[in-house]
Amino acid sequence: MNLDRTQLLEAYRRMRRIRSFEERLSDLVTAGKMGGFMHLYLGEEAVAVGVCSHLSDQDIVTSTHRGHGHCIAKGVGIAEMMAELFGRATGICKGKGGSMHIADLDKGMLGANGIVGAGIPLATGAGLSAQLRGSGEVAVAFFGDGATNQGAFHESLNMAANWKLPVLYVVENNGFGEFTPTEFVIPVKDIAVRADSYAMKSLIADGMDFFDVFEKTGEALDHCRSGQGPVLLECKTYRFGGHFVGDPLVYRSKEEAEDWIQNRDPLDGFEQQCVEASLVDASDLRQIDLEVKEELDAAVEAAEAAPMPDPSELTADVYFEEGA
Repeated sequence: MNLDRTQLLEAYRRMRRIRSFEERLSDLVTAGKMGGFMHLYLGEEAVAVGVCSHLSDQDIVTSTHRGHGHCIAKGVGIAEMMAELFGRATGICKGKGGSMHIADLDKGMLGANGIVGAGIPLATGAGLSAQLRGSGEVAVAFFGDGATNQGAFHESLNMAANWKLPVLYVVENNGFGEFTPTEFVIPVKDIAVRADSYAMKSLIADGMDFFDVFEKTGEALDHCRSGQGPVLLECKTYRFGGHFVGDPLVYRSKEEAEDWIQNRDPLDGFEQQCVEASLVDASDLRQIDLEVKEELDAAVEAAEAAPMPDPSELTADVYFEEGA
């Protein structure tokens, strides 16, 4: 595994940050303190952190409409993210991006994206850039099972395989495309087999197990960085909540969700494996829980007190064509 105690505690901290951040957002939206649709990453924490634990700030990540977890796993500050979601001038995108368009180029986060599958060609372009510059960087595209039915997915994989680009394509197969069970719209059991059409290496990981995701990602990135081309990594996971906050969840059974939540929680599984192997102490994890709570309390307080963007800044940092 090659992870020491410090690295394990940092992995847990990032998963706990994601979990607590999303739970706090759910409370804020339900209380009417935050507007707009909110797509939460609850339950999928092991995927984002298992992948991003291998990456540096120079490596590029593209995300989805369910992107908070990827941002936090990549190191984007939660105070700046919280301010962004409140639409404040102190937000990471100055309050103009909101939930589905958080970006932080200093951390290699090219951006969340409200368009299904739209981050896939962006990561492909970033991989081409890295290859041409000989920088040794890798690009990672996170996307859901539904995005694998988009033309952008197939076009990108074809191009990346043909040019042997250093791109890791991570499909988070959480069993549902919005409200539709995956098996209703995808005829193959394992989405990873779609890589065969492009002579591309593929791997399947248990997306609820940080250690399995971490191990499979390491193998995939070694392949990408060595010039052998892209990899499709399918992480089989599950979102604990609905498609968005307020989703009535009439398309899945309560028993199904409870089974995943009670028996497959990635944070519980991480703690159990680490504590039983004497890699970390449970008291260390409880201290992290407390620190993350305090961090979030401070982030919400600062965001609520921060100013709204000045109307004079409306067109700043926004691309538009002259005369259009």
